[in-house]
Amino acid sequence: MLKLVIDTNVVISALLKPESNPALIMSLILPGDYRLCVTEKIYSEYEEVSARGKFKKLDQASVREFLFRLKSRALWVVPKVTIDDVAKDPADNAFLECALESKAEFLITSNIHHFPVTKFHRTSILTPREFLSYVAKQIR
Repeated sequence: MLKLVIDTNVVISALLKPESNPALIMSLILPGDYRLCVTEKIYSEYEEVSARGKFKKLDQASVREFLFRLKSRALWVVPKVTIDDVAKDPADNAFLECALESKAEFLITSNIHHFPVTKFHRTSILTPREFLSYVAKQIR
């Protein structure tokens, strides 16, 4: 089973746009087709960002249920290595730490420009569209 690290922007996009590529990716994770890898820091960011005022139009009960489902199906890791000089946004290093510790095959982000590399150790860094293209090729 492929392991994925999902940037917060992808989770929020999935909540905001149910017909989007991020929502499709989340629909692959929730039934267990792919394994979401998270840390306490990443999951806390999912909760904090989704509760921001600008996302108040979202049904917060549905958001909590969605996040709970992610939480219960996720592979939880505790990074042993601190990374502080790879991502352009220092907060994004947490996703690299998770990817490294979990040995995730993919880190999926809509902010690809925050990551100066397309591969970090064994983890490929892709946009949602790139990841879905990869999945489509595997199905053929």
